[in-house]
Amino acid sequence: MNEGAPQKDFLPTSNLGRDSLASKYREVRKFSETLCQPLNIEDYVIQSMPDVSPTKWHLAHTSWFFETFVLPKADPKYKSPNPQYAYLFNSYYVLAGERWYRPNRGLISRPGVEDTFKYRKHVDNHMLEFLENSGEVIFEELAPIIEIGLHHEQQHQELMLTDIKHVFSINPMKPAYRKDLPTPPRTKSVEKMGWVEFPEGQRWIGSDGESFAYDNELPLHRQFVGEFSIATRLVTNGEYVEFIEDGAYERPELWLSDGWATIELNDWKAPLYWEKLEGKWRHYTLAGMRGVNPEEPVSHLSFYEAEAYAGWAGARLPTEAEWETASSSVEISGNFADDGYYHPIPTQNGRASGSIQQMFGDLWEWTRSSYSPYPGYSAPSSALGEYNGKFMSNQMVLRGGSCATPKSHIRPTYRNFFPPEARWQFKGLRLAK
Repeated sequence: MNEGAPQKDFLPTSNLGRDSLASKYREVRKFSETLCQPLNIEDYVIQSMPDVSPTKWHLAHTSWFFETFVLPKADPKYKSPNPQYAYLFNSYYVLAGERWYRPNRGLISRPGVEDTFKYRKHVDNHMLEFLENSGEVIFEELAPIIEIGLHHEQQHQELMLTDIKHVFSINPMKPAYRKDLPTPPRTKSVEKMGWVEFPEGQRWIGSDGESFAYDNELPLHRQFVGEFSIATRLVTNGEYVEFIEDGAYERPELWLSDGWATIELNDWKAPLYWEKLEGKWRHYTLAGMRGVNPEEPVSHLSFYEAEAYAGWAGARLPTEAEWETASSSVEISGNFADDGYYHPIPTQNGRASGSIQQMFGDLWEWTRSSYSPYPGYSAPSSALGEYNGKFMSNQMVLRGGSCATPKSHIRPTYRNFFPPEARWQFKGLRLAK
């Protein structure tokens, strides 16, 4: 790939053969349904705020993706079980047609949960028929789109977990998504935060396009990165409590102007899901209410909270180029959705002292970088071009994945993005200097 070359008609490279792609398809689609097993029928349909979508909608929308972008080309005779699904389950793809108003997804009682699963099975039958029996030419044309669809569904698997957490959290009973979730391991003590230094220099940032990546990770380009240091681990609950107890949520001088306005408007006093009972902090988790473990990474922070804490601590948030530079030599391992905690866990003793830990998994890490295009970037011209490019405004970049992210979905170049006030995803922070 030419450095900085525009990617107008980009589709990601798919290195999966027919059998591997079919196996991956079954695996991903099954995991979505596995996540639903603890739910009651009533749990599938609630929308607790505009950013949250009902679980039933996630199941249908991820099927709509394949029905819209793959099956009409795979089989010109394909028919949807209900043509209205294209309107109900489109999200924001304007070029794909009209769509139901996002904040009102929780008002859709029909199709019911049973019909939604029938819809998924209908799509799966046609998709697997194509994957197993199609000609090579059409398979090679559609394989990259199918792989996008699988990564798209993995994104929605994370959203299913974070959305149902928000739904359950507003219930006064504070029900557990699963009471049998493993308790995060405790350590004798979390290693003192250290710093790893990186010299200044030209860095290659972004994906080379030789393996799967979204268009917003392209093109590969050189960027000068100044000398910096990055913390060896994430900020913990215990450290964040010190910030709270120092009156942080009552001190406007610590906050960006928009951050302080958000604090006042929403009356924030602590991270999302936290509450203080009889002098002790507790928080809602997918296993129900638990005491706040001071050793665990602090989660469910907005960018404003992460930025204010970093300044209070005498540091700052890393840029995404710094984060990517620091992660380039770190193994992609950590606490992902595959591990089943669905909750961040403390750093584990026994790793090399002074090494970078928790770079992947546990929590998405806020950076100080606004979500903007790389030099030479151009969104694809098709409806799939609406997937990333049109959101490059008023968003901040996060890196690394979380305890709700499938491990196979993450890579060092992955760019997640959210508005600075968003808190319901598993988000934390790592300091830099």
